[in-house]
Amino acid sequence: MLKPEENDGKENYVFADIKGKGHFIGLNYYVQNPSTAWYGEGDDMWFIDGEEIPSMVGTGTEDFFNTSWCPKEPFQSPFFGYPRVNGETGWLGRTHVYRFFITDPVFFEKSLKATIEHGTSNDMDLDIATVAYWYQDKACHIPTIPNKAERKLKPLINFWHIHQMRQAWKKTKSDNSWGDE
Repeated sequence: MLKPEENDGKENYVFADIKGKGHFIGLNYYVQNPSTAWYGEGDDMWFIDGEEIPSMVGTGTEDFFNTSWCPKEPFQSPFFGYPRVNGETGWLGRTHVYRFFITDPVFFEKSLKATIEHGTSNDMDLDIATVAYWYQDKACHIPTIPNKAERKLKPLINFWHIHQMRQAWKKTKSDNSWGDE
């Protein structure tokens, strides 16, 4: 069982922070991974109506998007899919996934804060962008949307950049290791 501080979501990527009454129905999730390591072990955490500890905690990004086993092939269905997967080494590059909760929406009376870890326990530097969908009983203020410059993606890297990083790593270490990957 997780300790409360392990699922407080404070370091997580926030994909919905809604005040008011409504129900959450979907998410488009875009990730640019600057590593060949699998990015999808981040758990989703749902804080409903002001909860300090989430009432719903998932088991990984791939499970949240109903895919499991680190999918590498594009596919689409009405409620979830991977329309874009990277063609690079490992899980390096850009991926787009979506999930719609049409038949199983997440209801909230006062607020909803929905988050997801970036990597296992937020250990990856991912470039994430999302579009969330929900219905609400009345209009309310939403946070300011970042301008174009603030939304700019990090530069893409490829296998050659990884080779260069590996060489630089080896020069700074006395052993021949590459790291935790």
